[in-house]
Amino acid sequence: MHSREEIYNQLHTYLVDLFEVPAEDITPDAHLMEDLDLDSIDAVDLIVKFQELTGKKIPATEFKSVRTVDDVVEKIHALVSP
Repeated sequence: MHSREEIYNQLHTYLVDLFEVPAEDITPDAHLMEDLDLDSIDAVDLIVKFQELTGKKIPATEFKSVRTVDDVVEKIHALVSP
């Protein structure tokens, strides 16, 4: 799972399945807190899911600047790409 599209699709699945976000609300520009109603605990849960998926440690501090769905995709892509 290294392409941005694969990461986006997995993130979309997590948001729908784990956080009950309506699929139609999830866009690259959607803000995690304002638009998708996620909180900081949800963000940590999301990081844990990606750690399990990738097998790589993802420091929570790396996500301090993340605001949108696309920000998450970019951050995960940068961390898991060789």
